[in-house]
Formats: sequence, structure tokens, C-alpha cells
Amino acid sequence: MTTLTDPIYTNEEAARAHFEAIRWADGRNCPHCGTVGNSTLLKGKTTRAGLYKCKDCRKPFTATMGTIYERSHIPLHKWLLATYLLCSSKKGMSAMQLHRMLGFGSYRTAWFMGHRIREAMRSDDVTPMGSDGGDVFADETYFGRNPDAPKSRTPFRNLNQILTLVDRTTGRSVSMVFDGTITTANLAPILEANIAKEARLLTDEARHYSIVGKGFAAHGTVAHARGEYVSRADRSITTNQIEGFFGIFKRGMRGIYQHCGKQHLQRYLAEFDFRYTNRIATGCNDTDRTTKAIAGTVGRRLTYARPNLARA
Repeated sequence: MTTLTDPIYTNEEAARAHFEAIRWADGRNCPHCGTVGNSTLLKGKTTRAGLYKCKDCRKPFTATMGTIYERSHIPLHKWLLATYLLCSSKKGMSAMQLHRMLGFGSYRTAWFMGHRIREAMRSDDVTPMGSDGGDVFADETYFGRNPDAPKSRTPFRNLNQILTLVDRTTGRSVSMVFDGTITTANLAPILEANIAKEARLLTDEARHYSIVGKGFAAHGTVAHARGEYVSRADRSITTNQIEGFFGIFKRGMRGIYQHCGKQHLQRYLAEFDFRYTNRIATGCNDTDRTTKAIAGTVGRRLTYARPNLARA
């Protein structure tokens, strides 16, 4: 298990070797033509470190090509350190804190860096939840002002709606910003696409789940309006686990990040989903979580011409 004093977080050569081992675990492949194991390391006084040349297409490449690190002027060991800090902080780490700890010259650098790492944390897993016939929690919450929502006297209607699904068996969570009002019509296709038919859906007593729930093997509900948090009929029916996820998310967003515009909210959700899915309870420690985040940088690019520096 790595610590903050590990050479990969303090030494550029060690960081590059570590990243190459993660990216090219099955052999060094050329990002230009895809050839595996047919390249050579270029050496010379003016040659940049870690530069290879493919013997097939004759083009040079580095391990950072095609990743969020490509063309970055930030040393790779600082990228890895920032990733470790975000992965090991349960409720996240603000750009201002990264700015102070990593010694960047500007807040903007740390802010942009944080969003690139969150992009690497975004999951591409489309495996239906509850495919083993297990339980899947579904619930919604509200956070942050939604500038696109029509002004209403009811406070929560002016906020961003967030829908979250949690697989009880695997511990995996998937969250999304919901545009518009959640209804049976627009909720059904999302649940059908993300939850297996053989799963048992667990929700609160909200009406929009009652009809949708009939499309699954079973639908268990908890009546919060009656002060019920565990079903009196079946003690296995509860929404406490997903409420716990919302608790972590809101404490992080209010206490650490403090403010988030709607345009960036989905990326913050990806960060909290990533840490929750890869937590200690699912067999991932800080090092494992960091390794997964680093592996997720491949094939991801995030560029902003003029970033909107919402302080976070």
C-alpha cells in the first residue's frame, strides 16, 4: 500500500515507470497503430524522458499520449499525487487545498486538474444492476440551484434533481443529474436500462416508482411519511444504504466544495460514485482506488478554452 512519501509521488522517473506499468500491463502498445511490443526507447541528451518509437509505423509516442495527462506541463508525479489525494479523501478535496498542497502557481491549474481526474473516475460500466437477482436501491435528492428550472415558491423545485441507483450486492452506485421533473414516463426508461428485470427494486413510497416497480421481479417500499425507515413487513426492505450515499455526497459538496454549477455537477457525482463503488466495504483500499483512477485516464480528454472558475 502506497503512502504520500512513496517515490511515485515525489520522483518523476518513478512516477513515469509506475504509470507505464499500469497503462501497458499487457505490453507496450503504440497509440498510433496499435502494435504491441514492437517499439524502442529513444535515448539522447535532448530526447525527452519516456519517448518511444514504434518500429511499425515509425512514429514516436509516450505513455501519456491519449490520456488526461497529454500535453500537460504539470509533472506526472504531481498528477499521481493529486489523484491519490482525491481518491483517499472520503468527501473529496477542494481545488484550493490541492493548490496549497501541490504548490501550484494558480488556483486555475488545480481546479482544472481536479476536473480532469474526475473525468478519469467516470465509469463506462453498463452492466445492469441486480443481474444476480439481488436488490437495487433507487432514490432521488436535490442539490444546488438549477438555473434552468422555472422559479417556484416551493424551494426544492428550484434545485437540481439527482437520481441515484445502488446495487446492494456489489456496492456499485450510479448517479445522474435529472433534467425536468421526475415522472413515471421519464423515469421508466432509465431504470429499465440500468436495472436487470430479475432484480428487486427498493424505494420509498413515491408514486413515480409504483408503476415502474412492476417491471421487476419484486418491488419493496418504505413509507417514510409514516416514520418508517425499515419495512415492518420485511426487515430487508430499507433505503438506508442509499441515504448513506446521499449523506456522504452532501457533506462533501457543502463542506468541501461549497459551490457547484449545474454544468459541472455530473462530474462531481462521478467522483462520489467512484469512491463509493470502490470503498473498503467492496474490497478497495486507497491504493487500489488510486490505481483504478489512473487506469481510467486512458482514452479520456478534457479541454476547456475558458474555464468557468466556480470556486470548489
